[in-house]
Amino acid sequence: MATLTAPEIPPCPHAGNGVHRWLMEAAWACRKAGMTADAAAQELEARMTRRQNSRNEIEDAIAKAFEAPRIVWHSRRNWRAPAKWPEANPEQIEAVAASGLGVVDLWEASPIRLEDDEPHTADILPRLFPGDPLLCAGNKFEFFTMELSKFATAADTLEQIVPSPMLAKYGRTKDGKLSQHTLEATGPRRFLVIEGDGTTKDEQAAVLLHLAERAPLALVVDSGGKSLHGWFFVDGKTDEQLAPFFRRACTLGADRGLWTRSQFVRMPGGLRENGNRQQILFFNPETLNR
Repeated sequence: MATLTAPEIPPCPHAGNGVHRWLMEAAWACRKAGMTADAAAQELEARMTRRQNSRNEIEDAIAKAFEAPRIVWHSRRNWRAPAKWPEANPEQIEAVAASGLGVVDLWEASPIRLEDDEPHTADILPRLFPGDPLLCAGNKFEFFTMELSKFATAADTLEQIVPSPMLAKYGRTKDGKLSQHTLEATGPRRFLVIEGDGTTKDEQAAVLLHLAERAPLALVVDSGGKSLHGWFFVDGKTDEQLAPFFRRACTLGADRGLWTRSQFVRMPGGLRENGNRQQILFFNPETLNR
């Protein structure tokens, strides 16, 4: 099944009857692309430019397009998306950590070890994103989207990056505003990033090595704080194919918010706002050829 991409759904009208028609067409496009009803509901909500009553309208469109009972989407007066990802399971985290593996083992398992104090960002990024694609980078307050070649030499001064290429320089936010950091303008996944949430770095390293048995681990970045970011190469995989892997990761303490394609992650070799360097602990370029 093909993953839904932004060009397959036209921009949402700002008002009028055109919104209802757009919702139905978009819902059918989501179903045709192989998305689940839950994923389609979230996709439509992210693209809506008119917020009033939008959730009721989305419920109706999804129910008709997916031939699903509306009660699935409106079990309470105030609509809430169903919980999609499991909570962390301390017992399973402990079982994985019992392997005794940690950050040192992750470092030693890296096919390429960057043993100096240089950031290496300008060398790593073109290997992660070949062909000079549009990338979104910066931090949560100041960011931009441009070709990699235009900012690569200064990338090691940046804090965050979207781990997939962008489809366009601008897209619309949930509020309908043009921005250079939007889900609408984010292309298909190239990397799915797993970040530990509430566990030690050694536990996170053990989890990443465990998950590397299920998906190709390309890169691990130390956040310069309390977490590690594991970049798994998923180019060409659909959300349905990746969902079991991400569920397992969530069970082992992964941050569920990183499922969102447009979510910022730590720039490899970049500079955290506190001045700490976001060191590259693991790099396996061979995974990028799979």
